[in-house]
Amino acid sequence: MGQQKLMAKAAWLYHVEGLTQAEIGERMNLTRRRVNELLAAALEQGIVRISFSSPLVESVELESRLRDRFRLDDAVVMPAPADPRLLHAVIGRGAAAYLDRLIQTRKPHSIGVGWGATLRETMQHMTPANEPRIDVRSMMGGLTHGSEINTFEIVRGFAEVLKAQCHYFVAPIYAETPQSREALIAQSVFRKTFRQICDVDISYLSAGDMSQHSLQVRYGLPEGTKVSELIARGAVGDLLGRYIDAEGNPVDHPLNRQVLSPEFDDYRRIPCRIIASGGSHKHDILLALARARLPTIMITDAETAMAMLQRAEER
Repeated sequence: MGQQKLMAKAAWLYHVEGLTQAEIGERMNLTRRRVNELLAAALEQGIVRISFSSPLVESVELESRLRDRFRLDDAVVMPAPADPRLLHAVIGRGAAAYLDRLIQTRKPHSIGVGWGATLRETMQHMTPANEPRIDVRSMMGGLTHGSEINTFEIVRGFAEVLKAQCHYFVAPIYAETPQSREALIAQSVFRKTFRQICDVDISYLSAGDMSQHSLQVRYGLPEGTKVSELIARGAVGDLLGRYIDAEGNPVDHPLNRQVLSPEFDDYRRIPCRIIASGGSHKHDILLALARARLPTIMITDAETAMAMLQRAEER
């Protein structure tokens, strides 16, 4: 029997009739290693072409492209919901499942979290666990008003679902002035807190944009700070309350010297940095974060992933 026919027969028995490689070897009088080589050659030479009909295949392909293009350790792409109001829930569910697996495999001692609607959805969909050895830490100050979300309850919620230890960062997201921020950081209790914030195994944050979709824009900016001023300086959104431009560089604005959150250089020391966000209003900020290699893992929706890849390839 010629090589082509051997490949075709082995591939037929494997892919169509469902035989194992050992069963094919017995039927064709071949070793299992030889069967494996024939199956691999059949794929390589195009004798067998595998196609998938599942709608999830698009997401798997986008995940691979995101990983390669932005040198991520991993990516999760969720199907974009028809109703944009469901986007936080969809991404939150995907992030919850990913965190469930990550915690089981990596056995982290500490997790740092931010706040936002996506994180709230995530904690609501995580599988309850019993991880008293894990410290869950707040990574940034919180909002001082606004009824939509209690930013300090996010860290507590993650700790409760994991039955883990909880550590708050009880401070507003912004000090009144850069000078008052430095005075706060100079205090020993805040210095210790800031060291611990980035001494975590995993961080889980969402990104903020410049629109009214952002809780930060609606409730978090200090009195007198205008969004238009940040945009004029090139800001496309924020991470940890730090506003960045399209290349991922912090913009020159006093707000970035008032924020009570870690510097990006310190944040990058965290080995596993998850950022989960999506929607058309987040395209600019997520692309900027990816360009700056701030996340190691990105969780988003299919439409956002496609937009990021298309714009990255246009450069």
